Amino acid sequence: MIQEAADRLAQNHISTRLLEWWDQGHAKLPWRADSDPYATWIAEVMLQQTQIASVMPYYQRWMERFPTVEKLASSSLDNVLKMWEGLGYYSRARNLHAAARTIVDKFNGTIPDDVDALMSLPGIGRYTAGAIASIAFGRPEPLLDGNIVRVFTRLIDLAEDINRSATRSKLWRLAERLVPAKRPGDYNQALMELGQTVCRPKSPNCAICPLNSFCLANIKQIQEERPVRSSRKKIPHFDVVAAIIWQKARETTANRFLITQRPLDGLLGGMWEFPGGKQEEAESLTQALRREIYEELNIEIAVNDKLTTVKHAYTHFKITLHAFQAQYQGGKIQNIGVLDHAWVTLKDLDKFAFAAADRQVINELKKSLSVQDP
Repeated sequence: MIQEAADRLAQNHISTRLLEWWDQGHAKLPWRADSDPYATWIAEVMLQQTQIASVMPYYQRWMERFPTVEKLASSSLDNVLKMWEGLGYYSRARNLHAAARTIVDKFNGTIPDDVDALMSLPGIGRYTAGAIASIAFGRPEPLLDGNIVRVFTRLIDLAEDINRSATRSKLWRLAERLVPAKRPGDYNQALMELGQTVCRPKSPNCAICPLNSFCLANIKQIQEERPVRSSRKKIPHFDVVAAIIWQKARETTANRFLITQRPLDGLLGGMWEFPGGKQEEAESLTQALRREIYEELNIEIAVNDKLTTVKHAYTHFKITLHAFQAQYQGGKIQNIGVLDHAWVTLKDLDKFAFAAADRQVINELKKSLSVQDP
């Protein structure tokens, strides 16, 4: 089936049509200026599960701060995470940092142009390797992202569940057969941009699509029925507690409180937060907070009033974060469940990288202290 589909699309000159469409006018993005491998790599990683409009300011700030692989490799992870703060999926930043150091140590600071070598680097999978190899180095390597999956399943009217690995394998084989030897980077980017701007998930603009005359879903008028994907499982929800643990009895902007750094190998690894954790069954919020603080830091606290409640969604689960004011009671701090800890004042917080939910807690903390401590 895939070979027949690839032959049909090739006979309809899919690459020629896409490149002509691309040449008529495509989005002018900073990372497309000169096909620089480093710029391509950073942009492709930032664009994973993130919209272009959200990426633009982060990309510009990143390239000013870390304009080369060497600059990125020589920076501390804390600085890298701080630059990434707010963009989400923080493992991407950790992997960029680790990969930059590998490139400097193993490849003499030169990003490799070979897919296998690229995939040996932290955080670079088949898609990102193909993007760098084709866009930056002109190698005829295929790409398959969400936009391209949508374009392909509509072109060939594929009625199989795209969440199945067998279906993905078929689509990769199709992509391999179609990528042209000439201008593969432009072709791949044209496919992605077509999916972003024309072959959209809802209300695709088929009338202006350069491939509409041989798109089977368009011919059958079933565009919005493709791609097929299995229904998602119910997303679990957890109640999570956190504490602003004050060193002294009175809460003021000059007083210090405790923040902790998450272990590198888990969710939000390396980010700073207000210490706490997940509420267990049959536990009250305050019981959960005291237990979590003791298990992670070996200290006792008194839990005071609740500061705020924050609702936040991650990819595979949702949380309600209950943040409490608390008072340090005693015990020598040990980094049992955390990477590091620090006693800080309110003005120190901008030096540290916090995830979105904790940033909301910080905003509420600032509001409360501005009232109490004019």
